[in-house]
Amino acid sequence: MEQYWSLWPTYWQGFQMTVLLLVVSGILALILGTIIAAMRISPVGSLRVFAATYTEVARNTPLTLVFFFTAFVLPFLGLRWAFVPLAILALTYYTSPFVAEALRSGINGVPVGQAEAARSIGLGFGQTVSLVVLPQAFRMTIPPLINVFIALTKNTSVAGGFFVIELFAATRALANANGNMVIPILLTTAALYLAITVPLGLLAARLEKRLVVQR
Repeated sequence: MEQYWSLWPTYWQGFQMTVLLLVVSGILALILGTIIAAMRISPVGSLRVFAATYTEVARNTPLTLVFFFTAFVLPFLGLRWAFVPLAILALTYYTSPFVAEALRSGINGVPVGQAEAARSIGLGFGQTVSLVVLPQAFRMTIPPLINVFIALTKNTSVAGGFFVIELFAATRALANANGNMVIPILLTTAALYLAITVPLGLLAARLEKRLVVQR
């Protein structure tokens, strides 16, 4: 038992890094995904093409390949960042198109008449989207957005293969150093991931009851 408790400083370090990657990448992906979703419905054709291309390329590129590019190719091209910011960049890039698609489905659920009414009182495209369309789209897409963030929690484990000591990398190190405790180590890791994802699922259910707009 004493040996098991001695593992917790390493667990805590990895858990903190996983939460950091989740929170920072999640916020950045939400911002970028919102911009991409707005570009998808822009009256400017070039913006729609760019957003559609970005979405298709980003969400169909394997996450491991994205990490490889950010960890090795970008530094070779002159971007001398630490591995943690590079991991955040990779997770943000990979997650943002899923956020954008979730929001776009919500935008499509907003009645067209509301946007037309906004334009009839003199609101421009930016004002219509930010003040009328997006607030309702966010409320309708809370469950899929939470699912995106739950997937992001699990995707942070890929960073462990690229020099970032998050929960998965900490687990691998502990299992290698404590071969007689592999099963307790893996069960503890699973419980720590659940400690993040289960509250997110409960939050989604609660917010859905309060805020989701019926179509």
